Amino acid sequence: MENNGQKNGYRNIILLSAVSFFNDLSSEIIMPILPMFLQSLGATGEIIGLVGGLRESISSILKVVCGYWSDKTGKRKVFVYAGYATSTLFKVLLAFSRVWQSAVAFSSLERVGKGLRTAARDAIIAESITTQRGKAFGVHRAVETVGAILGAFAAFMLFWFFGMKFGSIIFVAAVAGVASLIPLYFVRETGSPPRQNVAIKLGIGTLPGPLRLFIVIAGIFALGEFSYMFFVMRVQHFFEGRLAVAAPILLYVLFNIFYSALAVPFGIISDKIGRVKVIMFGYLMFSVTSVGFIFADSLWVFVLLFAIYGVMFAAIDGNQRAFVSDLAGQNLKATALGTFHTVTGFAALPAGLIAGFLWENISPAATFIYGGVLSSAAVCLFVGLQGRLYQQPKQS
Repeated sequence: MENNGQKNGYRNIILLSAVSFFNDLSSEIIMPILPMFLQSLGATGEIIGLVGGLRESISSILKVVCGYWSDKTGKRKVFVYAGYATSTLFKVLLAFSRVWQSAVAFSSLERVGKGLRTAARDAIIAESITTQRGKAFGVHRAVETVGAILGAFAAFMLFWFFGMKFGSIIFVAAVAGVASLIPLYFVRETGSPPRQNVAIKLGIGTLPGPLRLFIVIAGIFALGEFSYMFFVMRVQHFFEGRLAVAAPILLYVLFNIFYSALAVPFGIISDKIGRVKVIMFGYLMFSVTSVGFIFADSLWVFVLLFAIYGVMFAAIDGNQRAFVSDLAGQNLKATALGTFHTVTGFAALPAGLIAGFLWENISPAATFIYGGVLSSAAVCLFVGLQGRLYQQPKQS
């Protein structure tokens, strides 16, 4: 019976990996062209900043609420299905948008799907395998990453070789999103029992002191970490004709390659030297990227900066969540991660709005100065409070 359970568990991992492959393929076709699509419909820098902030805020906050709801009901697959289906629906609607108002609504609401599915999907992976969970998540992440890289490259192919317009490219992406629902049908529910006593526990006051400090620092960084779309728009201004679209897409592919290739190595490094140093390095890389974009004036400088941007994401993406778990201990992990996602999610909206306002009313350089200053402030706080934050990762 145990062998059958393990076989079914690995079957779930393979199927969910296929689901994520097609979904990330779909999403990453859209990501590099989204700011350009919005601009083509008349969206200003302020509107694009709003979209970037809404997309991050919606998904971050819904992860907490839907994770709680999934635990309370004991249901997993319905949240995963609803999440992927919701994302696919809004991608289809986005493809047919002809005014920026509808494009803003649909591109933002597409992230409702991510918020619905993420916690429940990760729970299925964790509950499907009783041993080697790290391997299971690693396999899933690796397949998901391949889809992301291929998706961004597919966007370039569809534009450069097939001459597709933005709306048509997004429609192709939506079709790939529909494909993600097929393997999901065969995923088996893990049979998690309902937990009526589970509750959403948020509140920085209940957390250990070092963790409270880190969440404040992470919130300050999130307030300055504006959307990737501003980097894409900056590159677009330096090229003409078809290259004004092709160059940003290819640079976004480069970003994805660096991020994907280095995420696991940075996780291993953080296990050995401590999370603080790696996260601090990631924050510093965002400062370098932001300042670099103020002075960038050639393709090769943009290549270097998008590579550094990928390094930055690889350094902080998983390690921030791991550090929150380290500092929370065994009994407060859910509360700590929920509070972290809520704080950083709420910070993303003003981050996008401020960046867009500066871009539109002062200059693009002002946006990058803003990001560089806030991320540098987070680094300085890290340096000053390092003694109160650092501890060896716990194995709880």
